[in-house]
Amino acid sequence: MTPSLRPLGRSGLRVAPFALGGNVFGWSADETATFALLDAFVDAGFDLVDTADSYSYWVPGNEGGESETLLGRWFQRSGKRARVTLATKVGKWERHRGLAPATIQAAVEGSLRRLQTDVIDLYQAHEDDPATPLADTLGAFARLIEQGKVRAIGASNYSAARLREALDVAERDGVPRFETLQPEYNLYARAGFEAELQPLAREREVAVIPYYALASGFLTGKYRSEADVGKSAARAGAIGKYLNARGLRIVQALDDVAVDLRATPARVALAWLMAQPTIAAPIASATTVEQLHELLAAARLSLGAAQLKQLDDASAE
Repeated sequence: MTPSLRPLGRSGLRVAPFALGGNVFGWSADETATFALLDAFVDAGFDLVDTADSYSYWVPGNEGGESETLLGRWFQRSGKRARVTLATKVGKWERHRGLAPATIQAAVEGSLRRLQTDVIDLYQAHEDDPATPLADTLGAFARLIEQGKVRAIGASNYSAARLREALDVAERDGVPRFETLQPEYNLYARAGFEAELQPLAREREVAVIPYYALASGFLTGKYRSEADVGKSAARAGAIGKYLNARGLRIVQALDDVAVDLRATPARVALAWLMAQPTIAAPIASATTVEQLHELLAAARLSLGAAQLKQLDDASAE
């Protein structure tokens, strides 16, 4: 069953309701695994792939650009570029830090070269740059759209105040606006998004593409004790903050709903996100095709009102 498409703001772009995170490409997924994941993803009827110029600079021996490079090789080898809604980001990599116009112009040329494509469907500001006037940043993005190098733009890690200001500046100056927002949002991390960003996104028709959709893997139910966390040194720092009464209450609710629906906690956690107002497509990563199919199944999972309430109640802050 092909998943129904959701709009990316007012851009005219529409995507399936799950985004594949490209942060693992060139890190925990090598070239062979990356190509297999991408093939399985698009062949299952999904399209939104999210990466960044900086991925994956944190890996020993890497410098950044590896994820985009692997994506570019896959586009060339597979011939499936037209089946992907390609999202990447600018502004957080040391090589192109910030959102000054010259930085954006240089960064996009590098991304296009690595991605081996003529156009980026969704080009996102990876983080706010308070040192550069919003009018300058938006003007630079507008020129990329005029040049045909970018189709739409989005913001990642912006506060509600700055996103509102950016939307107002775009309207005032008559330039393209941020059509999407990429915040941290999941069943555990709710307040930061729901308090101000969600009402703003709803009011201004901005589509939301949340990252950490599974709270670094905690919402899969795999980590329930310090002993579980200890089995994965790479996860220890990220998972520890969730191991508290509230976190375990959320996992228990995910277990209960999963049993009701003959699903898994991960699937239920993603389906909960997909059911929230303003959400276009939560982002999650996989390193095997088996993991990926498990996550994609969330798009076919329908949560009833009672199940949504059960998860809302368990995750209330």
